[in-house]
Amino acid sequence: MPSGFLDYPAPLAFAHRGGAAHRPENSWPAFTHAIGLGYRYLETDVQSTADGVLVAFHDRTLDRVTDTTGRISQMPHRDVSKARIGGTEPIPLLEELLTAWPEARFNIDVKDFPAIRPLAEVLARTGAWDRVCIASFSVRRLRAFRQVLDRRICTSLSPFGIVAIRAGADGARLAARFAASGAACAQVPVRVATPRFLRHAHALGLQVHVWTVDDPAVMRRLLDIGADGIMTDDVVALRDVLVERGQWPAGGPPGEGPATQEPAS
Repeated sequence: MPSGFLDYPAPLAFAHRGGAAHRPENSWPAFTHAIGLGYRYLETDVQSTADGVLVAFHDRTLDRVTDTTGRISQMPHRDVSKARIGGTEPIPLLEELLTAWPEARFNIDVKDFPAIRPLAEVLARTGAWDRVCIASFSVRRLRAFRQVLDRRICTSLSPFGIVAIRAGADGARLAARFAASGAACAQVPVRVATPRFLRHAHALGLQVHVWTVDDPAVMRRLLDIGADGIMTDDVVALRDVLVERGQWPAGGPPGEGPATQEPAS
């Protein structure tokens, strides 16, 4: 294991974009709500502004969820910082999130190439190496991120790795390749998370985290077949399912958590 990211007992509960079913996605209120419920794992995305400031934001453009338009990588942070998610919430900086909750784990999806070097710089400044897992739907972005680091940290499998597991490729060679890259988990949609896929991934020493699951019945089915983690927008529903199964984290009782104020914008 290249880091301590996965050092809590499974199943892991991930607040997807902070818990977008309850608060605006990737906003301070969303992350604060999830932490207050007892979540230890927060999922977010990163984009870089034109001047290299790393923001926790899913889309390449501001258009869908804010009151502003424009491509983030082509705008200075002074302009991006004026945008409001849902018309009310400022866009967080990843560095501020990492600093606000030093005990939380962050699953970080790299959404565009300009974010790669600023992400490495943020991790170096915060020393957050052991509490992040880096993910991407792009093989090239994952490879480029690994190349800018001077160390191995936890990453999820690339799409090629997931295809190789589904195809039943040679187990010994795959395991060695994944270990060398730092890949410690496969993060997959529900349709990929079959009992067969879970068996093969577990045989390779990988955890399997499933996204994005908001239906309690589907949550229970995935947990029954051995899913190691679930990412959800409905952080209340997942917490309740894990509580009823006696699998909610012992260190984070439901409804109790630090009341953290977001930085003034």
